[in-house]
Amino acid sequence: MSSRYFPAAVLATLLCLCRSYTLRNSVSWAVSSSDAAEDADLSEEVSPALLVDSAGLWKQAYPPPKLLGDGVKAPGGEPGKAENDGVNPLSSRLFSYRTEEVKKSAGSASPPPPPPPHQETARTARFIAHYSDWGHLATTSTQDTIKGLPFGNIFSVSDGPLDNSTGIIYFYVTPMDNSVSDLRSNPYASLTFSEAEGDFCRQMVYDPEDPRCARLTLTGKMVDVVPEELELAKEAMFSRHPVMAKWPVGHKWFFMKLELIQVWLQDWVGGISLIPLEDYFKATPF
Repeated sequence: MSSRYFPAAVLATLLCLCRSYTLRNSVSWAVSSSDAAEDADLSEEVSPALLVDSAGLWKQAYPPPKLLGDGVKAPGGEPGKAENDGVNPLSSRLFSYRTEEVKKSAGSASPPPPPPPHQETARTARFIAHYSDWGHLATTSTQDTIKGLPFGNIFSVSDGPLDNSTGIIYFYVTPMDNSVSDLRSNPYASLTFSEAEGDFCRQMVYDPEDPRCARLTLTGKMVDVVPEELELAKEAMFSRHPVMAKWPVGHKWFFMKLELIQVWLQDWVGGISLIPLEDYFKATPF
């Protein structure tokens, strides 16, 4: 073969191979509490090493999904008949990422109990605040292009270890975050949770906007956690989000909490509930 045709032949071969594979799903890495304890310092320099998997991420997906319906002739075979030892000739070329069984952290050892009756509004609010691992924080933006406008961001949160609910929402944040910059200018914010985060609304076939899929908005003032409260905040956050303990120290992480002004809840049709703070803190999610 002439050398001038060689690159074209290689390209044609690669294109043929690429047609045989399909990316089926995304990949994520989960870090258990034991991993966090055993790993060395997770600095900015070594963090990218987490993205390298020397064992290889790819594996062929068996058993394959049923891609060909009854009566559809498989390539090179009879209608609906699989080849290659029972593996569908199309699906045998589909690949998915290799997955590993990951030990659950202490903060997620068991699924949450069912929510309280919707009539118990204070208890429902505490239930959602306690069993939500993350929420949507709305601040007043200091970014040049949207200065003074609402800005929303997602934060991991905790009101205490799973067996000790305080009703106080703690955060572990960095000054590098736009929302934290907003809070330095205007400390007032609203934090919204949805029961759609868990399995309840899915099991009941409730859309996230369905009033029966409860939502809770806590509005208040974001403040730094004082030294006397640091141990409680650390236990609250790291017991529920153990990987946080290994986040890069160069980002200057620190703890904040939300001092409540209003508790807003919608957990059923017919309107919302404004729950007195005294009732909210007296209630228990358990």
